[in-house]
Parts: sequence; structure tokens; C-alpha cells
Amino acid sequence: MAVLFCLPLLVAGWGLAGSFASTDVAAPTPAEGVFYGSLSSSSVLGVTILDPLAAAEVVAAAKTVSIGLLTGVLPVLVVYGLVRGRAFCGWVCPVNLLLEGLDWLRRKLGLRVAERTVPRRTKIGVAAGVVVLSALLSFPVFQAFSPIGAVNRGILFGAFSGLGVLAAIAVLELFWSRRVWCRSLCPLGGVYEALGRVGQVNVAIDHDACIHCGKCESACLADPEILQPALAGEDRIVRAGDCMACGACIDACPTGALAMSLGRR
Repeated sequence: MAVLFCLPLLVAGWGLAGSFASTDVAAPTPAEGVFYGSLSSSSVLGVTILDPLAAAEVVAAAKTVSIGLLTGVLPVLVVYGLVRGRAFCGWVCPVNLLLEGLDWLRRKLGLRVAERTVPRRTKIGVAAGVVVLSALLSFPVFQAFSPIGAVNRGILFGAFSGLGVLAAIAVLELFWSRRVWCRSLCPLGGVYEALGRVGQVNVAIDHDACIHCGKCESACLADPEILQPALAGEDRIVRAGDCMACGACIDACPTGALAMSLGRR
């Protein structure tokens, strides 16, 4: 994903990290290409694509709604709404990639941390709080320190705001609680959790094949409790909006009782 965002700059002859070699010849801008942008705001074939939380913050801060913002958010809501909201967290978000590496490091160092310390739905309240603060302070609060685009912005534009928060998340991950940021605190994750309740890509369970070994719960990156209704025989799919459709539980299942499916019946 990072390479994809870098390509427009390199193809246009620009440098990374905000560098640009000046010449006497007019140079094309990366925005003139097929694709350009960052995780917060991008343009694809001239169509603007916006992070829904960033758009909500901008609307709250500006106290006005523009058609451009609404049309920019719509493709994101449609795609992730049809697939599964937190698929962004499992497959796109760079913080998740960092935390997967820290999972490995913690295991190598033999560090033990708590599994759940903050209720997972807290992040929905955090998202609402961020929007309210943006309205009160008249600027997009979360975007000022978001760790999600920190590395992305740094590589592309030389703006490393958010790296301090990213470092704090790493410390919490290693020494306090597993996935506490992604599971419970990330406001963008809260937005996608709410959207994920209508997603059509779901983990389904074959109750006859399940041996209740607990390996899927140990592997779950979102929160083991979202598997409970399916494991208890109360449901045939993992219905919770928190599921990231990452497939970790499927890979961990020794009997093949879990698989991806379409639909919410």
C-alpha cells in the first residue's frame, strides 16, 4: 500500500518526504495522474475519495457541508459497507501491520500482556468525541495527530505528525494490553465498526466440525469475544461489526470449521 501511494510522486519525477528537484522545465504534478493522495484523501481517475472520519471532522470544524465532501465519502461507505467496515483495519491500515510485527516481537521476548483492558465499543464514543471536539475547536482534531497516516504522510510529504502517538501505541502493545488501540481506542475503527454491522463478507462456522479448542479466539486480532455467539452455537456467522475479515481465526482453526462466506443469513 505504501508503494502504491509513492508511485504517483516518483512517476511525476518528484522526490519522497516532501523533496522536489527544481528545474527550468515545467514538471507535471502528481495530481495530474490516474491516482494520487494519502490514506485520508485521494483522487482516483478524477474522483475524490475521502476518509469518512476526516470528512466528518472537516464538516464539524467548518460548520458546513459541501457536496464534494459527501461524494468523496460515498464510495468508501459503499465499498466497505458491502464488504465489511473493518476490512480497512485488517487489510489497509498500517498500524495493524506494525502491531502484527509487535505481536511477533512480544512472543520472542516472552512478554505477557492483558488480552482485554478497555471495552471494544469505547472507540465509537471516541469517534463521536473527536467530531464534537473538532466542532468546538474548529479544526479536525484527530487528523492533527493520527497515527494511521503518520508513516504515509512522512514518506510522501515529509510531515511526520502522529509518529509520537504511533510510538505510544507500540509501547502499550508491548507492555500493557494486546491491541488496545485497534480494539478499543481508534476512532476510525469506531466508524468502521458501526459500518461493519451490514457487511456481506463474514466468517461462517461449521458447528459439526468445531472442536472448541480455542485457537481461533487466541488468533483473533479484533477481539475474541466477537466469536462467542458463533462458537456457542447461537449463530452461523461472526456478526459483530468489529470483525476485520482478516482470516486469522480461519488460518488458526485445525479442523477447517471456519471459512469466509457471503451474506448475513
